[in-house]
Amino acid sequence: MKLKKALLVFLGCSSLASLIVAKEVIAPEELGIRKAPLEKEVVTPPKLEYPKAPPGQSKRFKRAYENAPPQIPHSIEGMFPITLKNNACLSCHMPDVAKQIGATPLPPTHFMDFYYLPKGKAPQLTDVDKARWNCLLCHRPQANVKPVVKNLFKPEFRVPQAKERSRLHEVIYEGVGVKK
Repeated sequence: MKLKKALLVFLGCSSLASLIVAKEVIAPEELGIRKAPLEKEVVTPPKLEYPKAPPGQSKRFKRAYENAPPQIPHSIEGMFPITLKNNACLSCHMPDVAKQIGATPLPPTHFMDFYYLPKGKAPQLTDVDKARWNCLLCHRPQANVKPVVKNLFKPEFRVPQAKERSRLHEVIYEGVGVKK
């Protein structure tokens, strides 16, 4: 790290000047993980390669942590736009269909209205909650890239089933003080 001595004069509310001495100044090259000044070099990000396997032919990703939204392991090309009236994801991930074809089913929390809590319990809906139609707000396809910083996080799962399926509907009120 380059050390530079600087003398800064700070004028306060009084007519007397206060002196502040900075012992070190951090150069722009030292900030962040890039280690290069932004104004001197143009960096082209690497091309991202997303999964090309069609739905049903890809390997599922492990959950990042307990009750994490699952990542999308397959190509989502041709599934846009996702709208309230047109959502291609639902054709495979609705629970009754998902069970038949081996897809990850939408969890019960996607059929709960958390905006309306009579007596502390979210009512069950017959269709996907209107706040949950945009799948890409929580679920994303994963690009095959080398991480810039190694991820040292190790998830802990309270029960083995939580590695494969969300249990959020079972524990959603845990520690909240709301009766089920």
